[in-house]
Amino acid sequence: MGIVDRSSDEALLLAARRDAEAFAEFYRRHARPLAGYLLRRAGDAEAAADLLAETFAAALTGLDRFDPGRGDAAAWLYGIARHQLARRARRGVVEERARRRLGMERLELTDADLRAIEACDDATIALDGLPPDQRAAVHARVVEEQDYPAIAAASGSTEPAVRQRVSRGLATLRDRLAREEQR
Repeated sequence: MGIVDRSSDEALLLAARRDAEAFAEFYRRHARPLAGYLLRRAGDAEAAADLLAETFAAALTGLDRFDPGRGDAAAWLYGIARHQLARRARRGVVEERARRRLGMERLELTDADLRAIEACDDATIALDGLPPDQRAAVHARVVEEQDYPAIAAASGSTEPAVRQRVSRGLATLRDRLAREEQR
């Protein structure tokens, strides 16, 4: 990977528009410090892991909006992370009530789970292995940043069903990351 390793973050993001390995390198450079930043602000590992995934998903889908003339790549990434933190704060109370109402247990990530996320070599974690309903729900929620009511309306489902699909899909992805770490 010689040339990619020496590239600036800005060059990596510009190259990532056509080269997945460039984005993977950007992810490897920033996942660990960003996870720490998010953990300190979110206060728990599960939220930090979710925010990390949502931040990199938003960065990947927003590559065309990155403009090195407006600032450096790390600042752009952390700006996305701050936006994700603010969104989580706004929706957190409502989601917690819904989770309890649905009887869904809170998923707790261990240090090993966080290491698996940090060690992930593929920043574009493939959703292909998920069942179609979960894949669509996770994509809409994490990548497209839609809220649960909008996803439910678009899919002709109920909001609790969409929440469950997203939760199950994210749990499957966490399990997949854990298995990757064990290899």
